[in-house]
Amino acid sequence: MQISTDAIILSKIKYGDSNVILSSYTKEFGLKSYLIKGVLKQRKGKIKPAYLQPLLQVRIEGNHKDNRSLQNISELKPLFHYKTLHTNITKGAIVIFLSEVLAQLLKEEERNSALYAFISTSLEWLDEKENSPNFHLLFLLNITKYIGFYPDKKNKELPFFNLEAGKFESSKTNGYSISGNNLTLLKQLLGIKFDTLDRVKVNSRQRQDFLNMILLYFELHLGGFKKPKSLQILNQVFS
Repeated sequence: MQISTDAIILSKIKYGDSNVILSSYTKEFGLKSYLIKGVLKQRKGKIKPAYLQPLLQVRIEGNHKDNRSLQNISELKPLFHYKTLHTNITKGAIVIFLSEVLAQLLKEEERNSALYAFISTSLEWLDEKENSPNFHLLFLLNITKYIGFYPDKKNKELPFFNLEAGKFESSKTNGYSISGNNLTLLKQLLGIKFDTLDRVKVNSRQRQDFLNMILLYFELHLGGFKKPKSLQILNQVFS
């Protein structure tokens, strides 16, 4: 079946001397993997290596067959030209980190228009914004809306939040109940939009602690989820 779809690149793996296996989250078909032959040797081919950067939004033309895990691709071109996402050091670290996270989260081979729109518009917002050191915190928190474990905002005034249960509580019931700075920041971020993120003020240590808490939240709710290898680099960039 000949297909045409928008897609967000998650990762690429070199296969042989000149081939690439590309993992992407497509607007029409969910997660798909493509074999791109000869892309690392071709200088004048339709698909250029520069088009395969993580979280780049592209248009894919190809051929899908139900019995294949690797699909064929005939054409790939940038759909949205980022201005800063791959040239700004801070944003670049966020991109690498989030691409690792998304590669673990996005497993379904089916259309999810709301999730795709959230990811694409969020990346475009980050690209336009001059500086947003807390972007990845709100992004990770908000994406849980689309994968089924957004925190229950009822009883938000209570003094504890249970990461395992995903709800606020009046007392500490287990080792996954949080309070203090992480709880305060969680309450600040719940329900806000990226445009009001500048109002949230935290230092680098608080940002790192909250990120570790969010990643633990993911581990508790997603089987097999692991902390991204790029976490250390991200923390260094924001230290």
